[in-house]
Amino acid sequence: MKIGFIGLGNVGGKLAESLLRNKFELTVRDVEKNVTENFKKKGAKIANTAKELAQKSDVIITCLPSPEICSEVMESDQGILNGLSENKIWIEMSTTDESEVKRLGKLVIDKKAIPLDAPVSGGCHRATTGNISIFVGGERKSFEKILPILTTMGKKILHTGDLGSASVLKVITNYLASVHLAALGEAWTVATKSNLDLNKTFKGIAISSGNSFVHETESQVILNGSYNINFTMDLVEKDMSLFNELSKKLNTPLEISPSILEIFKDAQKKYGSRAWSSMVVKRLEDKFNINFRASNFPEELLDNEPEEKGYEI
Repeated sequence: MKIGFIGLGNVGGKLAESLLRNKFELTVRDVEKNVTENFKKKGAKIANTAKELAQKSDVIITCLPSPEICSEVMESDQGILNGLSENKIWIEMSTTDESEVKRLGKLVIDKKAIPLDAPVSGGCHRATTGNISIFVGGERKSFEKILPILTTMGKKILHTGDLGSASVLKVITNYLASVHLAALGEAWTVATKSNLDLNKTFKGIAISSGNSFVHETESQVILNGSYNINFTMDLVEKDMSLFNELSKKLNTPLEISPSILEIFKDAQKKYGSRAWSSMVVKRLEDKFNINFRASNFPEELLDNEPEEKGYEI
């Protein structure tokens, strides 16, 4: 199958690299010309427009920063929709709104093509090695058709149900990750003010009932001081807002999530929209004039698991 990939950012670029590394025929497009040129040097083709990319591809993947950008890429005159034809498959890998992916999905179906949503979870370091997890919503038959593509980009692949279900699950998991991250800021504050050994505290949390994936990963770059998690404040605010808006649509006003969203908004004001999201804990470091530094933690996370073919769970 010929694959087209639009959106070569922190996550999308790594997913596309996995396809290229595993010898898929790949055409790419991104607003950053230097990024596409780098892919060209590695063997990918470059499309001048999203429409052209869709015309030349059997499977079209989008991995974009926001629902608004995806809508533009899909619906503009030179967009994907005008390049679709019967039996082509569109895979939306962005973190997006369920209602928006369903709306665009209907337009894809009108072209006799097939829509799937397939957001990823697990961190950029796992996207690099093809070990990230992928949720997939949409027609089961189409999911099975593209499974060889998905198992190249990711390790654990979950078919979640109908179109849009994967996007709902994704914003739920991102919400939980944001809660854990904000809570870690308070945990490290109390540990530091209590004069605990932070190396031992890291190990203690990791073997306790209070452990989390966020602690095992983000605490490392927090303790290093780089905060480099390859995910930015503006993206957390977008994801948290999607979760909050979904709860409102469901007429289920929540208690914790609005507070967490305000914490991240405050951090974004202090450190900027493109600051690493783990810098949310720096609010408390600055407030109490402390720092969460410890030795022998990495500046950036690396996935030490070997790359291997993924599978459906």
